[in-house]
Amino acid sequence: MTKEALRLHGVRKVHGTGENQVVALDGVTLSLSAGTFTAVMGPSGSGKSTLLQVAAGLDRPTSGEVFVDGREMTGGETELTRFRRDRVGFVFQQFNLIPTVDVLANVLLPAKLAGRRPDTARAEEMLGRVGLGDRLRHYPHELSGGQQQRVAIARALVTSPAVLFADEPTGALDTRSARDVLALLQEAVRVHGQTLVMVTHDPVAAARADAVVFLADGRIVGRMISPTVDAVAERLAHLGDDLVRG
Repeated sequence: MTKEALRLHGVRKVHGTGENQVVALDGVTLSLSAGTFTAVMGPSGSGKSTLLQVAAGLDRPTSGEVFVDGREMTGGETELTRFRRDRVGFVFQQFNLIPTVDVLANVLLPAKLAGRRPDTARAEEMLGRVGLGDRLRHYPHELSGGQQQRVAIARALVTSPAVLFADEPTGALDTRSARDVLALLQEAVRVHGQTLVMVTHDPVAAARADAVVFLADGRIVGRMISPTVDAVAERLAHLGDDLVRG
């Protein structure tokens, strides 16, 4: 059997109370196998980023269960923080690099935060994998946006996370840099067996994935296997029809 990397069961996330209550996720159930690349799409306010945050343990669901690498995301904040550092990777639209330290130090940061001895050889290996083996001592401001995002990817992968979560990772990049970053993420899945969940609004980015999950009003309203750019764009245009039928 294929190992399950991520499972959400009946996940509901509610913000606010009374008349100000907003249901961000409404009974989401989802299972993703290890070594797969899944894109999450939907209109603004559909719950995409909330889904990512809850799945990654950055936010707690109001109800329901979340399992990462077979472990339910429960317990105290210290325990969850430790688990995230060991088993979860993050890549965001804004690269979130520390500007006052060099590229190598940025990649070593997760180990330092976890109180572990930094594995410099592993960090250098990851930077070589993303094509920045010759930029170890450069600072973030000396790199292009695409290069900075590649540093962020190396930092996310250095701990060999069970699941890598990416929230609009190409949103701040030009077309060429975006293409390079997507190819790198795809390689992490295809060649190195990484599990990747990526929120995106871009059908071109989504077409790189093995499957696309479509959200609307906090609910999963469709799933597409082996997506193409045109098929994804067409499905996005008809998400409202899915809600009416639902």
